[in-house]
Amino acid sequence: MFKHSELDSVKAWLAHPAHAAAPLHARIQRAIRHLILEGALGPGKPLPASRPLAKSLGVSRDTIEAAYAQLHAEGFIERRVGSGSFVAEMTEFAPGYRRARRDARPRAEAANLSRRGEAAFRSGGVRENLLPRPFAPGVPDTRGFPLPLWERLERQVLKETGTQALLHGDPQGAEPLRRTIADYVNLERGARATADRVLVLTSSQQAMTLCATMLLDPGEAIFMEDPAYYGARKAFDAAGLDCVPVRVDHQGIAVEPILAEPRRARAVYLTPSHQFPTGATLALDRRLALIEWAAGQQAWIIEDDYDSEFHYAGKPTACVQGLDPHDRTIYIGTFTKSLFPGLRIGYVVLPPQLVQPMTVARTLLDGHTASMAQLTLARFMEGGHFGAHVRSMRGIYAQRRDVLSGLVRKHLSDFVKPRVPVGGMQMPCVLTCGMSEAAALDAARRAGVDLLGLSALHAAGDGEAGLLMGFAAYTPAELEIAVRKLANALRSVKSRA
Repeated sequence: MFKHSELDSVKAWLAHPAHAAAPLHARIQRAIRHLILEGALGPGKPLPASRPLAKSLGVSRDTIEAAYAQLHAEGFIERRVGSGSFVAEMTEFAPGYRRARRDARPRAEAANLSRRGEAAFRSGGVRENLLPRPFAPGVPDTRGFPLPLWERLERQVLKETGTQALLHGDPQGAEPLRRTIADYVNLERGARATADRVLVLTSSQQAMTLCATMLLDPGEAIFMEDPAYYGARKAFDAAGLDCVPVRVDHQGIAVEPILAEPRRARAVYLTPSHQFPTGATLALDRRLALIEWAAGQQAWIIEDDYDSEFHYAGKPTACVQGLDPHDRTIYIGTFTKSLFPGLRIGYVVLPPQLVQPMTVARTLLDGHTASMAQLTLARFMEGGHFGAHVRSMRGIYAQRRDVLSGLVRKHLSDFVKPRVPVGGMQMPCVLTCGMSEAAALDAARRAGVDLLGLSALHAAGDGEAGLLMGFAAYTPAELEIAVRKLANALRSVKSRA
């Protein structure tokens, strides 16, 4: 019969909430297997007969027999007619196995990742706040989304498509959505797109990862805005690319360093509509210069049209892709900012020669984007609801930007100077009080305020010290509360200095 400690261990497995979903015989089988692997039951040790063990555990004899049968099938025990059940001799390997398990507990062993895997892990990934609070940047206001309308359209799609929507989808994306996206970017962004050039993905981040791995080899260079969107730099770093920083001024990325060394890199990454994080718009002469550079060098322009829907003064400048007659521009867009992050739909408008390679490559990542969401979004756009929602949110975000700039000037004028953007969902503020950026961020965190530091967005992390303050997702009242919290926190730091 089992010792008391062994019997208690089996009973603990039966009672543990984590194992509650498994059948009784499976829980008993796993408990005994655990005792064998841990060495509590050594090779040759007899196991209790099924009847007394069943009585001790308060289960039926058939349950014990089922557990023993599975242990026997897996090779953990031997069953001898007339003698009973015994721990199999082949488990002599168990001491070494147990030592490895014991040794692994106190220390974390190296993962032995590839160089690219190690780079991806070191980057820390791109983590978004599950429950954003002021002033987390790049977050839309989902409270204003017309959810009942979306649910109605989703029901219509399911009624019309039936179980077809539950099957695998086209890896390039549902044709109705690709057609609608092409119509939208042509009309609103001045693009040159057709449905057969659109690839529907789960996010702009996935698009950048595809570009990094499909267009350049590890060690090759890509020109990057400096400062730059952190998600892009992490994607290119993880792919093993050499990110060459190029300064940004009030007219966007400077083209002189690129034209001075035209062969240094095979691609350039841009956020031309609203540069992240400065908010600058790339000047037309610079757009045209980059288009000619890409054509002459057979290089690529990766255009991330970051939150281009939210422009608050006049009509936004047409996208670079629409100006490029040479088909060297890859246009990246997403519905994460304009609708809601949980939608997980982004897209790229590709040069014709890249459509098939990129589509094949995405099948190795996730196969396709969820069909129901694609078809619902297509109907949402076709009915004019997308345009109406964006126009509504544009007005709301413009008001919140103005509210935030006023609050910053009123309560934070001793610490920062705001740079009010003409578009986007966040406002950069430069530190003017001599306080370190790290101290300001730490004080904000302790006060329950989320901020992103500006200097970390520069290639060497030594750029102008400041704070990036998101405003789109937060009401004027929430912004005021957060600004007051931040002001009090910064005053506290300054008084202790």
